[in-house]
Amino acid sequence: MMDHFKNHAPGLESPASRLFQIVPSDTDPLAMVTRAISVEAAGYLQVIMTSGDTGRIFVAPGMPFPLRVAQVMASGTTATGIVGLS
Repeated sequence: MMDHFKNHAPGLESPASRLFQIVPSDTDPLAMVTRAISVEAAGYLQVIMTSGDTGRIFVAPGMPFPLRVAQVMASGTTATGIVGLS
């Protein structure tokens, strides 16, 4: 398949090119930082951002949320089917 953008450096405004399942953990950071997060079922995400800030964010299915997340905590997270995009 042809990819006209294969040799272009991706920026933060570029679409995501990878996705991975996120299993919330109070001890383990994500394998890679997200560019966005998508969920299957609405709920809260308790997150640690790349800046080190922590917070609880309400998310709903249907569109990715542009969040640069380093860790999704199990405590406080109620959303399910969490997918990271990078």
